[in-house]
Amino acid sequence: MIKKSLIRLFLFTLAAAFSLPAAAKDYGQVGKVFPVIEPDLLRVIETKLKNMKATGQIDAMNQLLVKRTEAKVRRPDPVAGIEAAIKPRSWLYDPSIVIDHDIRDHKGNLISAAGSRVNPLDFIDVNTPLVFIDGDDEAQVAWALKRFDDKAKIILVKGAPLELMTKRQRRFYFDQAGTLTTKFGITRVPAVVVQAGKSMRISETPVRKQQS
Repeated sequence: MIKKSLIRLFLFTLAAAFSLPAAAKDYGQVGKVFPVIEPDLLRVIETKLKNMKATGQIDAMNQLLVKRTEAKVRRPDPVAGIEAAIKPRSWLYDPSIVIDHDIRDHKGNLISAAGSRVNPLDFIDVNTPLVFIDGDDEAQVAWALKRFDDKAKIILVKGAPLELMTKRQRRFYFDQAGTLTTKFGITRVPAVVVQAGKSMRISETPVRKQQS
């Protein structure tokens, strides 16, 4: 009985302690206090830009940017992982896509339901061969120009397209970031992509083997 009474007294005392408002005690000021001064960020940036303009740093940076951009246009970064073809290889690429949502016209009529498989070659024909070559390889350039007329699109995976256009008087393209070669699975050049029915046929051709 005494034990239960002590427990109740303890719980009551504990509850009372937590219900009392906390008292804050002022211990006074310890050490020297300084006001917090934060500079205006926009003003700092503006001052920095004014100093850079006055010293000619901005003009120098602009000129450097122009030179770098021009260099990238004249010679883009080569597509990584592309090598010269060493043996003939050919395969088919299916351009079909699966629609992930319903497509409707402006009146709400269903054109294609989600989950439908659509092949662009059911609606269009690709009459232009795509010829992928290494623009720094003279043998590949000569092979492409001799075999394909102006209707074909010669696409570089490496090299300087503007320089070749001036030298060869023929339009050249560049596979920026390897978008097309990745899509078609091309790892060696020369490679030619042409339509084959409802698919695209990709053929890799070893140029030097043919010449020898």
